[in-house]
Amino acid sequence: MFTIKTLNAISPVGLTKLNKNLFDVSVDADAPDGILVRSADLLNTTFDDNLLAIARAGAGVNNIPLDRCSEQGIVVFNTPGANANAVAELVIGMLIAGSRNVAAAAQWTQGLAGDPAMAKSVEKGKKQFVGNEIKGKTLGVIGLGAIGSLVANIALSMGMDVYGYDPFISVEHAWVLSREVQRVGTLEDLCRGCDYLTVHVPSKADTIGMISTEQINLLAPDAVLINYARETIIDEDAVDAALREGRLSWFSCDFATPKTVKMPNTFITTHSGAGTGEAEANCADMAISELKDYLENGNIAHSVNYPACSMGKARAASRIACLHANVPNMIGQITAILAKDNANVQRMTNESAGENAYTMFDTDEHLDSSTIEALKQIPSMYRVRVIK
Repeated sequence: MFTIKTLNAISPVGLTKLNKNLFDVSVDADAPDGILVRSADLLNTTFDDNLLAIARAGAGVNNIPLDRCSEQGIVVFNTPGANANAVAELVIGMLIAGSRNVAAAAQWTQGLAGDPAMAKSVEKGKKQFVGNEIKGKTLGVIGLGAIGSLVANIALSMGMDVYGYDPFISVEHAWVLSREVQRVGTLEDLCRGCDYLTVHVPSKADTIGMISTEQINLLAPDAVLINYARETIIDEDAVDAALREGRLSWFSCDFATPKTVKMPNTFITTHSGAGTGEAEANCADMAISELKDYLENGNIAHSVNYPACSMGKARAASRIACLHANVPNMIGQITAILAKDNANVQRMTNESAGENAYTMFDTDEHLDSSTIEALKQIPSMYRVRVIK
């Protein structure tokens, strides 16, 4: 029986995947085997020794202490792409809203409450909100992952001229991306002459503040900027200055900060890019599937701190998983200990990702407790799991 603790409201659609005979799901579990979380802050949480995994029902994991989890042998999962359609739809909505002055027009019209000549006032005042069609305009998309590729493809279907920049695009997303999206090699080339710019990259050392004065000055006059990635991607001071000076006509983002709420010509949503029932259900379903497969079989998919690794369903007499540092001679030390126990290994796999690695193997017979203990004593071995 595995105990699962939920730290936020998790969509019940996904929770039905957890067989009640194998999983005890609770918000009050003291020492859970797994944690399901959305936005709860775990950065200062002390984890019990038996915690095996944390699954984040969403893409961002800045609320989870990844380094500490790695060293404790706790696998952290996220759900990339599960909420991509929800975010992409809202971004397209902001493209249109920014072109047609929707927010300003709506606010002005609501101010006519009580005007006895409202219809005439609307007809007289509507000219100040004349906008542009996005068809035929140039869109620059920074980041061509699950969300960025969707935005690019939808914009193409609406008649836009789309350019994309992503030096690290995956094969998976490259296959999805329309061949009509024109890829460029530098951020500067992407920004040059764009009527619209939207960002879809994670917040990392090399992306913080990546959209600043230099990039904004390369855009077309009166350009529209959209940020539904992370607030740190945008240099807020530079955007504020560009809006006040008229170099940007409109800015839309999903992040209310002390700076953005005071910017002119800015429309801010409530960090709700993924705020749909469908997206929440998709994220929960994916997170629970990842957590379930890891707890039951040791397989890892979409982990942010350990490599992807799968040997299918555990069918041999025993399956052992080793979470360890990515250092030389780990496999040699593991196999030497197994040889002493005369263990017959049916299958073995090893994968690495950055500083961490994962080794999993099936054996014909159950290993002695002394062998398991010897594996645990290998230097830089974080955790040894007896899955079966």
